[in-house]
Amino acid sequence: MTEKSGGRARRLLKNVLSAVLVLGAVGGGVAYTATTVDGADRTAPTVGWREPSATATPEDPAASVDKGRASTPMSKLLLPVPDGYVLGADLAGYGNDDELGAKQAAALFKKSSKGVYGKERRTYEKAVDALGIQGMAVRSYARVDNSLQAEVSILRMKDKKAVRKFFEIRKDLAELLDLDKGPKIEGHARNAFCHLSPEPEKPEDDGEERTPDLRAVICVAYDGEVMISVTAYGVPPLDTKAVAALVEKQLRHIESPGKYI
Repeated sequence: MTEKSGGRARRLLKNVLSAVLVLGAVGGGVAYTATTVDGADRTAPTVGWREPSATATPEDPAASVDKGRASTPMSKLLLPVPDGYVLGADLAGYGNDDELGAKQAAALFKKSSKGVYGKERRTYEKAVDALGIQGMAVRSYARVDNSLQAEVSILRMKDKKAVRKFFEIRKDLAELLDLDKGPKIEGHARNAFCHLSPEPEKPEDDGEERTPDLRAVICVAYDGEVMISVTAYGVPPLDTKAVAALVEKQLRHIESPGKYI
């Protein structure tokens, strides 16, 4: 690391430490990376795989008629379940298609400061309040063959400036932590990025049969006052192109909310 990049890293880490800004807020839980100035200690959430809540197949398309709720302004922003997918597993603390009001969504972010106390906690909570969170809608999607599960959250903030700032911080954090880059989102080079979770460690060759470790791709994007977070899990090799296509469809849908794409 050069002296210039080292200085940038220290400034960013100091900023992150003071506010414990989340790297990703997805669904009912908050997936975040905790960093410290001295050791850059990193923690990652454990991924649990569950069966999707529907069992549609190409032979039985009637089982996938539920495209998701579209009864509120926030739920209309979420991409209706596309062909080849069904509503996925329930998100921690919520169902697979839910919505949080402004106070609930802000409380969810503040909850991620667990273990932080005193001045740092107060600083973090002020940073969350400054985002001007208006609400959040969440939905999970699962491929009909169970090869991929995606969790999508739509977060509305008070203004475009807050959204762009939060987006840039999350992007800088991903680069600082040297996370592998994920797929590019066609037509959205400036307002979307993706990164991969670390490669799963190879299991011990002891003759035991184990479920393959899952790998995740995390994508972040924004459009106006709205921030989009997508976390997709799948058995390696993860179909990153399918994830990128899902994100691109979600962004196009936000441009024309309420219309099926």
